[in-house]
Amino acid sequence: MRLGGVRVRLSVALLIVVALALGIVYLVVVPQLRHRLISAKLAQLERAAPSVARQIPQNRFTWDVYAQNASQSANARVVIYDVFGPPLTLGVEGDSNIDSSDVEQDPLAYQAAASNSEARGTVTRDGEPRAEVALPSPVGTRVVLLSASLHDSLANVNLVSRRLLLAGAIALAAALLIGFGGASLFARRIRKLERAADRIASGKFDEPVVDHHKDELGDLAKTFDRMRGRLLQLEHARREFIANASHELRTPLFSLAGSLELLVDEEMDDATRREFLTMMRQQVHRLTKLATELLDLSRLDAGRLHVNLQPLDLPAMAETVVSEFGAVAAEHTLEVESDGDPRGVGDEQRVLQIGRILVENALRHTPPGTRVVVRAERRPDGAALVVEDDGPGIPREHAGHVFERFYRIEGGLASGSGLGLAIGRELAQVMGGRLELDSRPGKTVFTLWLAAPAGVEAEPKPREREPTPV
Repeated sequence: MRLGGVRVRLSVALLIVVALALGIVYLVVVPQLRHRLISAKLAQLERAAPSVARQIPQNRFTWDVYAQNASQSANARVVIYDVFGPPLTLGVEGDSNIDSSDVEQDPLAYQAAASNSEARGTVTRDGEPRAEVALPSPVGTRVVLLSASLHDSLANVNLVSRRLLLAGAIALAAALLIGFGGASLFARRIRKLERAADRIASGKFDEPVVDHHKDELGDLAKTFDRMRGRLLQLEHARREFIANASHELRTPLFSLAGSLELLVDEEMDDATRREFLTMMRQQVHRLTKLATELLDLSRLDAGRLHVNLQPLDLPAMAETVVSEFGAVAAEHTLEVESDGDPRGVGDEQRVLQIGRILVENALRHTPPGTRVVVRAERRPDGAALVVEDDGPGIPREHAGHVFERFYRIEGGLASGSGLGLAIGRELAQVMGGRLELDSRPGKTVFTLWLAAPAGVEAEPKPREREPTPV
């Protein structure tokens, strides 16, 4: 990542935004101010023009004096024209004391004479903008022109323009400095996240990713840290699984190798030989179970594990699971219970597999003499296969992790791969159900929930008891 580029781009972006804002302000304020000042000057001339036009003396020789006096009262140059025509011509009569050549062909005066109505607008004479109002006199063929300079008014507009430009330049410089400084702060935070990502990518998960700011980068840092924690857990689980798998593989392989060497001894009696063969069969079963679990996980991850959903007789399946563990549960009390005739939708083989996982887990992690119950139940939203034991329960700090892959409460090299419950939950989800845990001291309950078959009513929810009238 080019952090210099980030700083420059953020600074330029802020500069462009400020420049656009200032440009919009300039384009809105300056022309509007110019228009208002010119309109105000024209309105002033329009108010004065009727009075000047009505009071023009009949004596033409006094028009110069009248024009001078009216100019002072109207605060504008006053010019009186005599209208001749056709063709239309104008003669300057009330402006002879000064050079009147600039107003001899005044367009507004011609417009007022031709239309016999007021004409107003702006003209430029000798490079100076002027506001003018021309009005025909109500008496005789005369037109009066009032002309005022706009120099002072437009000077104010130019002053405002210069001030806006100066303020804009200062604002742009401040925006550039602030933008570059703010972008530098963000760039340092991004660089910190980049270093953290490099650490995580290189397999170093011990150092947390910390950013205490409450913004998008802070949220990104928290996400990175959650990812780091998850990867750290997966790395620990991977290492633990390798150790567990190595132990699970080494122990039966070592046992099989030793048994094969002993079986070669021709002097071994039949009873001992059968004992070794039985032990070898158990070790092969152990290896087969581990390989099957790994294969199921790979299929689940690849999305290639297909299930055959059909209505299931859960009480019969509970009986089947209990009968399979009858021989190995001699030190436990293994029982079957059924609540009516619950039926759920699922894959028969996969439901049996989950039942075996749950019963085996209960037998392995509870002391001898513990009661283990496999129960089929009707539920308000379907049916359930429940495995409940009266063991010590699962500690609170472990209860939230028991369905994670490779997670084993005992740690180290305890028996089991730590895959059974993870496989059970994922199989339940594939079948549209769920596998849940409820554990407290003295009782652990695993519940496999399955949807009810179409057309079969689930257990109705208990109705609230209506109050007895008094």
